[in-house]
Amino acid sequence: MPFSSADLAAIGLTLRLAGTTMVLLLVLCTPLAWWLAHTRSRWRGPVSAVVALPLVLPPTVIGFYLLITLGPQGPIGQFTQSLGLGTLPFTFWGLVVGSLIYSLPFAVQPLQHAFEAIGSRPMEAAATLGAGPLDRFFTVALPLARPGFVHAAILSFAHTVGEFGVVLMLGGNIPGVTRVVSVQIYDHVEALEYAQAHWLAGGMVVFSFLVLLGLNLTRRRAPLVS
Repeated sequence: MPFSSADLAAIGLTLRLAGTTMVLLLVLCTPLAWWLAHTRSRWRGPVSAVVALPLVLPPTVIGFYLLITLGPQGPIGQFTQSLGLGTLPFTFWGLVVGSLIYSLPFAVQPLQHAFEAIGSRPMEAAATLGAGPLDRFFTVALPLARPGFVHAAILSFAHTVGEFGVVLMLGGNIPGVTRVVSVQIYDHVEALEYAQAHWLAGGMVVFSFLVLLGLNLTRRRAPLVS
């Protein structure tokens, strides 16, 4: 069998992490993307820059500051400890927090572009028919922005699957808890187990290719506005 039990555990944990992160990002980023697409506030530029920071910052920098912030001496760490929840570093939910921040632009930006592409005319037409703001959002904006949601889901899932620096800094290398596929590959290489590393790394290459191919196909078949 090409995959050991440790490899399978890492694959399962990675899929669980990516799925959880994807769902949370779609929920949390939808109102943010809507606001960025329509606001004229002077805060739009700074907020957009903060959202895009994970694209340019080294993952180890993000992981380091999250480790400090979520740790026992950090503000969030002290808050979670006061609630009796302990600290998040070196736990699965700590990885989720890190993944949410690391993959944030891969969810916000496709959604923002999808909302911008809708334009104002469909919303104005719905308003003339008596639809309220929430009704217009759920019955007009969301269906028209569906391709953006598909792209955001695929990109955030795939980006989380491929992360390494953030999860290693924030979660360490705990089997069954924080050891994801990228860390498992690193362990194989450190142990000179190149055959096992090839199987996991090759799977990541195939997965990444299929993601990019799927994105290209959905862009051709599904225009942002129908």
